[in-house]
Amino acid sequence: MKVSVVIPVYNPGPYVEDCINSLVNQSLPADEYEICFVDDGSTDETPARLDKLAGEHANVTVIHQEPSGWSGRPRNVGIEATTGEYIMFVDNDDYLGSEALERMYAYGVAHRADVIVGKMAGKGRPVPLELFRENRPNASVRNAPLIDSLTPHKMVRREFLNRIGLRFREGRRRLEDHVFVAEAYLRAENVAVLSDYVCYYHVKRDDASNAGFRPIEPVGYFGNLREALDVVEKYTEPGPLRDGLFRRWLRNEIVERLRGRRLLAMDQEYRQEMFREMRAVTERFGPGVAAGLSPMQRVVAGLLTEGRLTDLEKLAAWESTVTPSGDLRKLVWKDGVLQLAFTVEYTGVTALRDGTLQLPISTSQLPIPESVPARFEASKVDLVIRERATAAEFYQPVTFDREQVPAADPATVRLRLRAAASISPGTANAGARIGDGIWDVYIRYALGGWNKETRLGALRGPDADAGRRLGVIGGRTVLPYWTDPHQNLSLDVRESTNRLRYDLLPVRPEQVTVSGNRLAVSLPVHVDAVTTGRIRLTRAKTHEVEVDAVLRPAPGGGVLEATLTRLPAGRYRIAVGLGAVHRTPTDLRLALVVGERGAVAVRSAEDTSRPARHVPVVRRVLRTIRGALR
Repeated sequence: MKVSVVIPVYNPGPYVEDCINSLVNQSLPADEYEICFVDDGSTDETPARLDKLAGEHANVTVIHQEPSGWSGRPRNVGIEATTGEYIMFVDNDDYLGSEALERMYAYGVAHRADVIVGKMAGKGRPVPLELFRENRPNASVRNAPLIDSLTPHKMVRREFLNRIGLRFREGRRRLEDHVFVAEAYLRAENVAVLSDYVCYYHVKRDDASNAGFRPIEPVGYFGNLREALDVVEKYTEPGPLRDGLFRRWLRNEIVERLRGRRLLAMDQEYRQEMFREMRAVTERFGPGVAAGLSPMQRVVAGLLTEGRLTDLEKLAAWESTVTPSGDLRKLVWKDGVLQLAFTVEYTGVTALRDGTLQLPISTSQLPIPESVPARFEASKVDLVIRERATAAEFYQPVTFDREQVPAADPATVRLRLRAAASISPGTANAGARIGDGIWDVYIRYALGGWNKETRLGALRGPDADAGRRLGVIGGRTVLPYWTDPHQNLSLDVRESTNRLRYDLLPVRPEQVTVSGNRLAVSLPVHVDAVTTGRIRLTRAKTHEVEVDAVLRPAPGGGVLEATLTRLPAGRYRIAVGLGAVHRTPTDLRLALVVGERGAVAVRSAEDTSRPARHVPVVRRVLRTIRGALR
C-alpha cells in the first residue's frame, strides 16, 4: 500500500461530496492507496453516506467514534488504522487534484522525503504563495519558507512518524496542526515541495462554517500558540533560525490581525481581549524576532508592545484605505506570447524624498527607528494568472523598474513600478500549458509591508484596447477580454465563455474570398503556427456542410482556408471553428450565396436581397408583364 488518506469527518453535509469524488477518482491505481474516513460523531447524514461509499469501494473504510471535539484524535485514529507507506491528511470539505497522490508519492520517493508538501489553491481561503513559486526537492526551514505552510494537508512517511513518535495533540483545542507540522519540519531528514501541479484545494464553505473560520477564543488560542513556540525552542538553538521561525507566528497570528479591516471588524470588547493576549505572547520574543519584519509590520508590533491600542486603531483606519492601483499600458500578442506593460502604485501612500513613509501616527517611543523607511529599493511586483473555477494560480515572468513620481505635495513622491510581463499559454502552468477555462489576471505589489493584489484592465490606455485580440495558440483559442462590469483582464481558453463570437463579428464580406473551389476567410486573430480548423455552411437548416480547414498566420491576422465540394444553389450561413480543438463553430453573420450556374458571392447575413442568379429570370418576367399591360 503506497498511500493512506486519512480524513477526519464532522457534519460536512454536502461539502463532503467533492472530497469523496476527488479521492475515489485518483490516477493512482485503487489497489495502491486506501481511504480512511474517521467520523467524529457526526449528527447529519454523513455517516450513512460514508458507509454506503465503503460498500461500493474496496479501498474505502469508515471508522465511527464518539465526538472528540477537534481533528487531532480522528487523525491519530486514522494513522493507527491504516498501513500505507505514506499518510496523506485531507479535510472533509477540501479536495485533491486528480493526480495528487500519484505525483506526491513519486516525488517523495524520488527525493527520499519524510514530508511532501503539494501545491495548494485557496478557494476563498488563504494559502502560501512564495513557497510554491518553484519546485523544492530538498527543502528545509533553513532554505525555504516552509514555516508559511502549517496546515496538516501534507503527505508524511509512516516510518518517520513512528520512529520519532509524532502524533497530533487531541481534545478541543486550536493549532494542533501547527504543533504537528512544525515538529515534522524540524525533525525530517528531507522535505520535498511539489509546485508544478495543484495537489490540494483548500475550500471555504459557502456558509463559512469550516472549523478554521470559527471565532477564536483568545486565551485558549494563544495558549495553544505557545505550544508551537515550545516545539521550536526544543529543536532549535537561540539565534537567527529560531527568530525567523518565531517571526511567522508574530507576523501571521498577531501583527496581521491588528491591521486594517481585520482589526476594525472586531467589536471593542473582543478587540481589547485579543490585544491583551497578543501582547502577553510577544513577551516571549526577543528583539531579533520583530527586527526581521517589514517596516509597517514593525510599527504594528511596536505599538502592541507599547500598549498603544488607540494608535493601532488610527493606523488600521488609514491602512484600510491603502490599495494598489494598476494601469495597463500595452497588451499585444507576439509569437504566441501575450505581452503586457503596466504600472502599479499604492493609492494613499506617499514618501518623503529620502524614502521615509508618511504615517498618520507618531512612531516616537517605539522600539524601531524614528523614521519608517518604505524600502522602495526592495519593492517588487508579481503577475499571476488564477483559474476562476479552481483558484489554481501560477506566477508569470515579470521585469520592472522603480520610479519616484512627484506627488501633489512637492516634498513627497509616489512610489511606482513600471513593469513588463508575458503570459505564454503553452508554458504558463509551471512549464506546462494552462488548462481550458477562465483565467483571471492579478498583480501583487510588495512595498514596505504591504503585499496586496489587484486586477488589471479597469484602468488602461488605448494601446491595450488596440492590441487585444483573439489568439489561436498551440491549436486552442485564447481570448483576452474585459470582464463585465469591472473591465478587468481575463483569458478565455478554448471558448469557455460566449465572447469569442464578438471578436469575430467584425469580419466583413470582402474578407471572405472564393477562388475555384477554395474558400478563404481572413480573420482578426493571432496565430502562432499553422493549425487546423473547420468551416460550416448551413442553408435554411436543411442542408449543412462542414469541412476541414487550415488556419495559417498571415500579416495582420490569420487566414482559414478550406476546399469546398459543389454546393446546391442557395444562401449559406458561414461559421468557423478555430484550432485543433474547438467547440461549436462560431457564426460570422455572413452568407455565401451560390447561384444556379455556380456563381458565388458573399454578403452580410442580414442582407436579404435576392441572389444574383435570379436577376435574369426576374427581368424576363418583368418584360412579359410590361408587354401584357401594353
